Amino acid sequence: MKIGSFDNKLSPAPVASERKPPAAPSGAMAQASAKVELSATVSAMAKPGADTSFDKAKVDRIAQAIRDGKFEINADAIADKLIANAEELLAGRTR
Repeated sequence: MKIGSFDNKLSPAPVASERKPPAAPSGAMAQASAKVELSATVSAMAKPGADTSFDKAKVDRIAQAIRDGKFEINADAIADKLIANAEELLAGRTR
C-alpha cells in the first residue's frame, strides 16, 4: 500500500543548538514568572556553616531494625509533623 511519494519528504526539525529563542518585543525587559519561597527548615539548612551532618550510628540502628522487622512506626508523630509542615506552608502563602 503506497501512502505518499518519497519525493514529498518533510525537512527535519532543527536540533536544539540550531533553534533561536523567541525574540522579546523591543524595549521589553524579562520579568520573573514565578516566585519561589523556601521553608524555614530549608532556609536554615542552606545557610553557610549549617550542620548538614547526620548521625551514622542512628541510621545504622534504624536500618538494622528495619532489616530485623523490629522498626516501629509512630503514626501520631508522623501525622503531627505533616500537619505542622502543612501549616508552615499555608502560613507562607497568606503573607
